Amino acid sequence: MVPFAVAGLIGWAVAGLILLVFFRGWLTEHDHQNWLWTCLAGFLWGFPGLAVMMRHDANRRRRRAG
Repeated sequence: MVPFAVAGLIGWAVAGLILLVFFRGWLTEHDHQNWLWTCLAGFLWGFPGLAVMMRHDANRRRRRAG
């Protein structure tokens, strides 16, 4: 599960950086700056998700070992 959470974090970060670097002018002209905030929120919410997935994987390993 952890690789999925990491992939999500990377995906939101890359999307945000692409929008920031290449489309910032277009976003401002068309009043879509909230797309950048959405990418930031997705990236930041990925960290609690990563923590949950790490705990989930640890519990699954513990159950299988016991």
